[in-house]
Amino acid sequence: MVHCLQFPINQDHQLCIQHQKTTSQTHSKRVEKERKKERKKEMANFPLINMEKLNGEERGVIMEKINDACENWGFFEMVNHGISHELMDKVERMTKEHYKKCMEQRFKEMVAAKALEGVKAEVTDMDWESTFFLRHLPSSNISEIPDLEDEYRNLMKEFAGKLENLAEELLDLLCENLGLEKGYLKKAFYGSKGPNFGTKVSNYPPCPTPELIKGLRAHTDAGGIILLFQDDTVSGLQLLKDGEWIDVPPMRHSIVINLGDQIEVITNGRYKSVMHRVIAQTDGTRMSLASFYNPGNDAVIYPAPALLEKEPIEKEQSYPKFVFDDYMKLYAGLKFQAKEPRFEAMKAVETNVSVGPVATA
Repeated sequence: MVHCLQFPINQDHQLCIQHQKTTSQTHSKRVEKERKKERKKEMANFPLINMEKLNGEERGVIMEKINDACENWGFFEMVNHGISHELMDKVERMTKEHYKKCMEQRFKEMVAAKALEGVKAEVTDMDWESTFFLRHLPSSNISEIPDLEDEYRNLMKEFAGKLENLAEELLDLLCENLGLEKGYLKKAFYGSKGPNFGTKVSNYPPCPTPELIKGLRAHTDAGGIILLFQDDTVSGLQLLKDGEWIDVPPMRHSIVINLGDQIEVITNGRYKSVMHRVIAQTDGTRMSLASFYNPGNDAVIYPAPALLEKEPIEKEQSYPKFVFDDYMKLYAGLKFQAKEPRFEAMKAVETNVSVGPVATA
């Protein structure tokens, strides 16, 4: 027979333990409250660029804001960018109609087939999103995408043309801030057939377990410059800044810009690509049209010599030289990992890369 020894419990000791628990919980809540306050502050400070002011007396101030955003955020949000509100409203309406009519049921069937609604553990190998991709340059695939109405095809062609012009305008603004000749970045992206340009059309439906599955897992973008037209009523996009996830504020008729890995390489790290993700929401479907203005497949990417001349000897060229398509092949398998190992991997093969006819200053 086993006898259990019972010891008297000191009431003061019990109270002390309870007090410690309460104090610890209170401290945790206070820390979380402070973090939320800091995140709200950062969100309020999110770089907002009024493109109209580039044509007036405040041009210098706006250019400095763009430069600061590229150096310290990797993101900024533009208003008065020259694309009409009427066109944007029509794109949003027809994109959402297309999702409801052609994509929503397929997404529900995929969720059921993969038993995603009842997940109990974190899902790390897929995203809670419904997407298709439109290629615009060097050749268009819009006519080949099934289920698109002709009106929607024509609308997206028109919208893509406006975004292409805006991307090239932005590249020249970056050149101006960097002290590179006008057109340098466009030439660096050109390759033999011109840049790659396409739009990822995404919808992020309501998710019953957003704590277990991301709308889109954290990553940096592989390409050049990304122009995002996002839902202004359902949020979810976040970027990583100073170790904290910051919400990218949804704003009506804005275009959100973020920089890809190629801009970081060409600027030798002065401008950064930044980790970002999409948090799935329990209510509402979030629309996202991300348009990627990327180098051509055979474009040779390397730090701009004019920028290297300004670097101290110990920094010099800290980024590799490579063919863009080679980088994309590597990225395909490592998208959701840190960018630094990708850069290191490209350094290992850069001795075989010959520089094509691109601008040098």
